[in-house]
Amino acid sequence: MEESNAKPQPKHPFRRSGRRTQTIGHLRAWMSRQGRNLPGQFLQGAAYRLGGGAVTLIILWWQTRY
Repeated sequence: MEESNAKPQPKHPFRRSGRRTQTIGHLRAWMSRQGRNLPGQFLQGAAYRLGGGAVTLIILWWQTRY
C-alpha cells in the first residue's frame, strides 16, 4: 500500500469554521468597543510616515543646496 502525504482531514471540519466565525465576531465587537477604525488608523500611520519622509527629503535637499 502507498502512503499519502496529504494532511489528515479534521474529524469535524464545521467546528473549525464555526470557531473562525466566532473569533471574527469577537474581534469586530472589540474593535467597535475601542471606538477605533482599524483601516483609518492604518491610513493615518501611513500618512504620518510619508510626511516624515517628505520632511527628511526637504531637509537633505536644503543642506546639499546651501
